[in-house]
Amino acid sequence: MVVFLLHWLVLAVAFLITAKLIPGVHLYGLWNAIVVAAIFGILNFLLGTFLYYVIGIATLGIGLLLSFVTHWFVNAILLKFTDALTSRLEVRGFGTALVAALVMSLLGKLGLYVVNLAMHQSHPGSVYL
Repeated sequence: MVVFLLHWLVLAVAFLITAKLIPGVHLYGLWNAIVVAAIFGILNFLLGTFLYYVIGIATLGIGLLLSFVTHWFVNAILLKFTDALTSRLEVRGFGTALVAALVMSLLGKLGLYVVNLAMHQSHPGSVYL
């Protein structure tokens, strides 16, 4: 449960930083970021894999071979869906959503790497068996 909450917090922080860095993405406050991260996570759970495979099949398998690009487009689509479902997030256009999805993915991966590193780091005097 703690890992789930940490992942949620990392996604919320990634949303906040992305909103600060990318013009055309507006999100104000940590609470709004937490709510938006929850909506985005639920949409990703419910639609993410489905959209990934639909795009992969629609592109005659090229989308499956270029997995990173397909995931990038799926995240941009989910960002626009999240924008449509809540007034807490504003993403001006699909081009902005593409840039924001790329930045969020990079920040999310970096954040999860730092969290995993912090959770598995040994403290002085401790021994892992």
